[in-house]
Amino acid sequence: MYALGARVANSDVLLALLCDARRQGKRFVDLQLGGKVVVITGGAKGIGAAIARTCVQEGSVPVVLDRDKDAGEQLVSELRGAGGGGKADFLALDLCSAQSCREAVDRVAKTHGRIDALVNNAGINDGVGLERGTPEQFVGSLERNLLHYYNMAHFTLPFLKDARGAIINIGSKTAVTGQGGTSGYVAAKGAIMALTREWAAELLPFHIRVNAVIPAEVMTPLYRQWLSTFPNPEEKRQKIVSKIPLGQRMTEANEIASTVAFLLSSQASHVTGQHLYVDGGYVHLDRALT
Repeated sequence: MYALGARVANSDVLLALLCDARRQGKRFVDLQLGGKVVVITGGAKGIGAAIARTCVQEGSVPVVLDRDKDAGEQLVSELRGAGGGGKADFLALDLCSAQSCREAVDRVAKTHGRIDALVNNAGINDGVGLERGTPEQFVGSLERNLLHYYNMAHFTLPFLKDARGAIINIGSKTAVTGQGGTSGYVAAKGAIMALTREWAAELLPFHIRVNAVIPAEVMTPLYRQWLSTFPNPEEKRQKIVSKIPLGQRMTEANEIASTVAFLLSSQASHVTGQHLYVDGGYVHLDRALT
């Protein structure tokens, strides 16, 4: 593996090495994730699956937690066959109870002997609003979108201490912009942004870094499902992408995954308590730019 900044006496030799590396598919920056065990909630599809694929590419071991058994098994079969045999694992379970989170962590630790990182990703924009919702539905939305973030962090903490590991929380732009009609999801995502800062502060003595990645418009199975609720899904999609400043296109799941991999890596060794927006400028740039 080549590293950027390697000392080569002749620039022509360096150029030749870089070209050769590109032809062989080698990376230029070693993220030093080899052998790391990374737990990914909601990892069977969409952004979670992209993160799992990137982990395998970097030589780490993604452990995917998801209630979709078929999708999870299919993904892990793919990952184990990637590049001659990547390492990956899958546990089928629902994370809505603290006990299931505890059992998941215990199983991962027993099987792999370590946990180096946690990626909290599972959640669903379930449309529990203020008017079109009930107090009971609101609590249910928090169970689906927030409580397992805390539970998974709590139960993995002893292992993260040993590893001086990292936590990445996947958030949503809706916590900043609002969306309408989705109070439960937005409350959860706002809390996730706050907890990212709180955990980063609490875990400083253990050298555990905690950051959040905030997507906006990413095409995932759940996003397609949401688009399908409109009379003309393609027209709705075009209207959305026309308002994304950088390139008038949606963010790709692998772009989220690459950001997560960087934040998990030693290359981000002094980055903690941050909210990183990977959204083509959707949230913070003037829409007049489009």
